[in-house]
Amino acid sequence: MSFIVTANPPAAPQEGTVSNDGFFPDMSPQAVRDACRLDGTVTKERLLPALQDAMLSVNAELQAWADEQRSRWGYATLDEVPAPQVGGTSAKVLYYQRAVHYCLMADLAEMYRNISSTPSGSGKADRVMEELVVQLGDHRRKQRWAISDLLGVARCTVELL
Repeated sequence: MSFIVTANPPAAPQEGTVSNDGFFPDMSPQAVRDACRLDGTVTKERLLPALQDAMLSVNAELQAWADEQRSRWGYATLDEVPAPQVGGTSAKVLYYQRAVHYCLMADLAEMYRNISSTPSGSGKADRVMEELVVQLGDHRRKQRWAISDLLGVARCTVELL
């Protein structure tokens, strides 16, 4: 007979939806937790401002495009902008959510990295920090790709010199 220790996960916090500007969709902190695989170390008090900041950052990047969609084409919300549907959800909404998720994950990793929490000895701290830098780059790249996909522009621009 063996003994298996299981940790009790923290109680799921009751978090309301974070309202957006009316054009871009509101976001559920719990859905963001699930999509980003955030555990109990990211508390409600940490997640809410980080989510709001990620939404504001992505919104600011897309503001000119959103203004054009409203004024030129008359679309009141991102969901109304013509796009393929996947699982009953607009691809534009899915790209927006993905951009916010990756922005949030990069911001959290940058905010809460702490060298004192990394292993010490044998260069482990350097390896952990190097992996973190790679992870941050991946998150930022995927955020850029999601925004490019939403705008319908190429993900990469190459110029021959």
